[in-house]
Amino acid sequence: MLLAGLATHRSVQAQNPAAVSGSVRSAAGPAIDYATVTLHRAADSTVVKTEFSDDKGAFRFEQAAAGKYLISASQLGFVRQWSQPFEVASESVQVPALSLPVSATTQLKEVKVTGQRPTFEREADRTIVNVEGSTLAAGNTALEVLRRSPNVTVDNSDNIALRGRQGVMVLIDGRRMPMTGQELADYLRALPAEQVKNIELITNPPAKYEAAGSAGIISINLKKDQRLGTNGTFTGSYGRSQYNKFNTGLSLNHRRKGLNLFGSLNASDREGIAKLDITRNFYREGDRLTPGALPFRITEQQNRSPLDLRSLSWKGGLDYNLGERTVIGGVVSGLTNRVVQDGSNLTTIYGATRAQQTDRFRADNLRNSTSPNFAGNLNFRHTFKDSLGLRELTADADFARYITDRRQELRIFRDSQLNEVTLGDQDGRLTIQSAKVDYVQPLTKALRFEGGGKISHVYSDNNVVFTDGEGNIDLGRTNRFRYDEKIYAGYVNFNYTADKYTLQGGLRAESTDAEGKQEVIQEGVDPDFERNYFQLFPSAALKRKFSDKHETSLSLSRRIDRPSYGQLNPFRVIIDANTRGEGNPELLPQTSYNTELTHTFKQKYSAGLSYSITDNPMVGVVRPESATSVNVVSTTNNLDKQYYYALTLTAPIEIAKWWNMYNNAVFYYTRFKGNLVGTNLNAGRMTYTLSSNHNFLIGKGWSAELNGNYQARELYGFLDVRPLGQVAAGIQKSLWDKKANLKLSVSDIFFTSPVRATSTYANYVENFYQRQDSRQATLSFSYRFGNDKVAPTKRRQGGAEDEKRRAGGGS
Repeated sequence: MLLAGLATHRSVQAQNPAAVSGSVRSAAGPAIDYATVTLHRAADSTVVKTEFSDDKGAFRFEQAAAGKYLISASQLGFVRQWSQPFEVASESVQVPALSLPVSATTQLKEVKVTGQRPTFEREADRTIVNVEGSTLAAGNTALEVLRRSPNVTVDNSDNIALRGRQGVMVLIDGRRMPMTGQELADYLRALPAEQVKNIELITNPPAKYEAAGSAGIISINLKKDQRLGTNGTFTGSYGRSQYNKFNTGLSLNHRRKGLNLFGSLNASDREGIAKLDITRNFYREGDRLTPGALPFRITEQQNRSPLDLRSLSWKGGLDYNLGERTVIGGVVSGLTNRVVQDGSNLTTIYGATRAQQTDRFRADNLRNSTSPNFAGNLNFRHTFKDSLGLRELTADADFARYITDRRQELRIFRDSQLNEVTLGDQDGRLTIQSAKVDYVQPLTKALRFEGGGKISHVYSDNNVVFTDGEGNIDLGRTNRFRYDEKIYAGYVNFNYTADKYTLQGGLRAESTDAEGKQEVIQEGVDPDFERNYFQLFPSAALKRKFSDKHETSLSLSRRIDRPSYGQLNPFRVIIDANTRGEGNPELLPQTSYNTELTHTFKQKYSAGLSYSITDNPMVGVVRPESATSVNVVSTTNNLDKQYYYALTLTAPIEIAKWWNMYNNAVFYYTRFKGNLVGTNLNAGRMTYTLSSNHNFLIGKGWSAELNGNYQARELYGFLDVRPLGQVAAGIQKSLWDKKANLKLSVSDIFFTSPVRATSTYANYVENFYQRQDSRQATLSFSYRFGNDKVAPTKRRQGGAEDEKRRAGGGS
């Protein structure tokens, strides 16, 4: 009723919001692409929206509210130019072309300055990684691009952290991925970076977003072709490390007035290897803290796991304009991963010292998994007539099915003789259904209302059977687990802009009903559990502009991280000969209170202070299987508290007209408090991450890029991680009137990204060293064909991209 009342609040006589368009050219005549074009209020030059010109120099601002405006345009090597003031009423406005003269200081003899979008950009509430066109994306995957992004780290278990905090929600085109850890990493490994337009790193999201993600949101936006007629893009790459890596893809798009059809097909075959060396010391209860005490058992493992990942992804869809202001659309997509990992493990077991060897064996661990995934979406968007600005109603209905079939053969050899055989068969089915509606209503020229609701239903069914070499079922490991979860959510959000202040306040409510059931009852584990809880998630933000150079913002929010479906699954699965993995059905959600204070200088330099406190933080732990066993179990448990303090510094610097750099530093302190597996924890450590990205415009279609990052020593829960980092570089050449690109890149040039860490508990200490096949050279080629004319019509975008544009929209 609230939405319906607001929807009919405006008179049908009101005028439709207009668009503002134009073009940017050099004084010599040619179009300037990727110029930064900004729409300002004429009264005080306040920034309303920012866009980039396309490869023809054209730009367009949709849904401009009635009022007087100015437009400015700038680009590297050119002098910023301003338009004359103009007024927007009910009709769209075509602004005369802006002509940018070349800066007198850029008349270089050897270097020609041309436009290029920066790889990293900083906005008020997020950092944007422009993957499209970057040499460092050539032939790589979405996960590899994330590893090189500022503020992002990926640990040895493939958990993604943002500014040193785990608990990140990952969106693909505005839709949440229902995966964490290894499963999410495998999905992102199968997503070619050539499909990605940009990645948004949002640390304190507003109420419109789901409350999941206590550390923030990583929103991956895929490419969308805006050209008229029939056109497409072909990509192909070859990479070489110790193994070969192939990627190829084709996307097609047909757009005419009122209709857009699109589709893509991508395939990859990526081989690699993972090396993991582990030393484990087992102590009797109370001995570890005794001076001079020795462990009763020591194990050393050397793991080598060659990996072959083959993936095939496809996508198809359409957008259709029912009228001037109504668009409906549908998208279907699929991704099939086939992973073969033929690992070998050499284990040596000692007594109290290495002079007392008690056992030695080799374990061959063959794992073969296939994951065919399917997703479908229906969407609707209607824009109402309103002279005050953007007023629209959007709706989405989604269905997704994720299937996992895993086969495992573990064979243990002693004295070159086969000693033990274990066969595993695991099948998983995950079904997701959701529907949501969002409404935006300008109440006055200064006040905007947003509201909406969402219903989601998730059903997971997992079955695992372990047998020996003779077909006998291992009842201690065989089980079936079913999980059913429903979430009901609604939110309201208000945005107010007046003079030099911008206020935002919102409230999101979520009700969760979940239950889990396992068919085989395990000792000490409740076969069934239920979770029913209702929670409120407020958010607020205040921005104050003191002058053209100084701006300060303050934001607060409450967020939640629910356990993943795999983390709740009580199955005990075999990771290697001495390591088991299991879920924890007693795991509780973690909730956090977050606040950020950020000051921006000259609209590009920023310094921010962050504070967060988390209740029931979820951390990964490793514990001995029993008091006398040399096997360990990896699982997830809740601690009591997590405290987080951070200082974030961002500095984009123009060294020369042909050389730009983007620098980012995060200094943070994390402290955990709680008790697990008999170990009290109340410790933290100050640490930091550094990243720097350099773009070079060489001229005659050549450009280059250099990227480096460093993570200092870190203490995360029970895990003490040593420093690590990497350096990557790339160069590219534009060909055939910018229709083709040839790129060469090298990642982890100095091979400096291995993980060295120590886990310390009351009666157990583990040291490990892990190295991925990360140093590789990649040659890639892309070619755009078809009509190059860009469509001026409105188009529907993913939820995250749409939110970004609305945040900068007129009020």
